[in-house]
Amino acid sequence: MGTTLTDQNSIQEEIKSRLKSGNACYYSVQNLLSSSLVTRNLKIRIYRTIIWPVVLYGCETWPLTLREERRLRLFENWVLRIFGPKRDEVTGKLRKVHNEELNDVYSSPNIIRVIKLRRMRWEGHVARMGERRGLYSVLMRKPEGKRPLGRPRRRWEDIIKMDLQEVGCGGMDWIELDRLRALTTTVISLRVP
Repeated sequence: MGTTLTDQNSIQEEIKSRLKSGNACYYSVQNLLSSSLVTRNLKIRIYRTIIWPVVLYGCETWPLTLREERRLRLFENWVLRIFGPKRDEVTGKLRKVHNEELNDVYSSPNIIRVIKLRRMRWEGHVARMGERRGLYSVLMRKPEGKRPLGRPRRRWEDIIKMDLQEVGCGGMDWIELDRLRALTTTVISLRVP
């Protein structure tokens, strides 16, 4: 997927380099984004087509911690400041737009939601691969040997289970859930003429 792996199974360096690339990408189109001649919808489209792919490349495999989620949200809010300041109704002065107002203006899924959706889509793809494929066997294999002391790091499978709980399918196995989804999709496609 294009993700840099470390011996500590940490993605902090990966996210840092992705945000650095996204920052460079933002500054390359900053004149366009800060122009008052460009509409708000076009600015959003530029953000989603130019900056997002640079930052989110390979995000399907990221087991995000709260710290990394916060860094990604901070980056997104920083980029969304392209909408500029807002005039206060009471005083009439320009003021900085709050994060909640940015989310209301943007009205698209935030970057964390997009990562979770992409991760769940990738999970379905992996579950449909079958046992003969290498990636499937790597994900299902139980590691041998001793673990280091301390709290275990979050694995991709643990994050998928948390995402499913958030959606409301927490008690189900993610592989069985995808097989049921594939089965119902097949049955529905057979019924539709």
